Amino acid sequence: MADMTFTLTDEQRALKAAVYDLCKQYPSEYWRELDAKREYPEAFVSELTKAGYLAVLIPEEYGGGGLGIMEAALILEEIGRAGGNPAACHAQMYIMGTVLRHGTEAQKREYMPKIAAGELRLQAFGVTEPNAGSDTTKLQTTAVRKGDRYVVNGQKMFISRVLQSDLMLLLARTTPVDEVKKKTDGLSVFLIDIRELKGKGLDVRPLKMMMNHSTNALFFDNMEIPATSLIGQEGNGFSYILDGMNAERILVASDSLGDARWFTEKAVAYAGQRVIFGRPIGANQGVQFPIAKAHVNIEAADLMRTKAARMFDAGLPCGPEANMAKYLASEAAIEAGNACIDCHGGYGFAEEYDIERKFRESRLYRAAPINNNLVIAYVGEHVLGMPRSY
Repeated sequence: MADMTFTLTDEQRALKAAVYDLCKQYPSEYWRELDAKREYPEAFVSELTKAGYLAVLIPEEYGGGGLGIMEAALILEEIGRAGGNPAACHAQMYIMGTVLRHGTEAQKREYMPKIAAGELRLQAFGVTEPNAGSDTTKLQTTAVRKGDRYVVNGQKMFISRVLQSDLMLLLARTTPVDEVKKKTDGLSVFLIDIRELKGKGLDVRPLKMMMNHSTNALFFDNMEIPATSLIGQEGNGFSYILDGMNAERILVASDSLGDARWFTEKAVAYAGQRVIFGRPIGANQGVQFPIAKAHVNIEAADLMRTKAARMFDAGLPCGPEANMAKYLASEAAIEAGNACIDCHGGYGFAEEYDIERKFRESRLYRAAPINNNLVIAYVGEHVLGMPRSY
């Protein structure tokens, strides 16, 4: 019997089609207007939530879809392929994994059904700091236990969707770095209620960015949170965050794949109908070949994403595959974006064609949630066994 690993099931194909149909009800004009105003796609995210698409990874016992990372990946890819911005909601899918894997039964019962139903929104992930960046072990935000509370002080940077979320997953140092054996020890994860904390030790300052990403700087000034906010064991937060990163990589790769497919579909359509010098521009190799090459790389990235997702859903270690999928997909999206801009000429830079907006959105993923140079460093050191390069 043929190996069907890379073939989608009938249910997965139906899911893709249904998501795409929903997304098409929010045309380019909707996203263009939001981008101009730097506003959050509230109506779109609410409808996606009502349809159950943002709860696919939540087990059925908590009111979710009980599906795998493969299904979540397909949902995000279709949002991008339809012209939307999956970054508006993708974080909820991978953030909740930390709570599901390491939270107490009481925490899961309290939050998961409400998240699944859309009563609560968990789309903010407080890790990155102004002075730490990719070196998470160097973060300086502290959470000090005082009785039945933790007192949090410090800063976070580039934290998205804080003002659109009810809950945030926060990583902070609970034991000073000079008091732990390994620098990865002494970090803890908390699930905090943003609504109760804004103006009470939490200051949220929106940042103007290249793309519409609802991004903020956060300042914690003696912010008090209940000790029950702690997820898992104190001091083990870094490992909890790490085991959610493979899911993040796979889902972000899917964002990029959707963007990349949107670029090629847009370019192919234009190349076939734009006539210059008496023939469609798609007949010229200078136009046709970059688009075709981009498609080749998209398909390769898709295979790696799918392999990583299948391995993740099977419970297999998939760090190399998840990282390589993120690398390949983000690079393929930039390549496809460039081919699309070149194909359209001056129109590629015009707002009404949406290419420049999608290009700005897709460009992010070469640098985030992990820089592609660090992906290559990871492959060099941990996959190929070469000396550490940084």
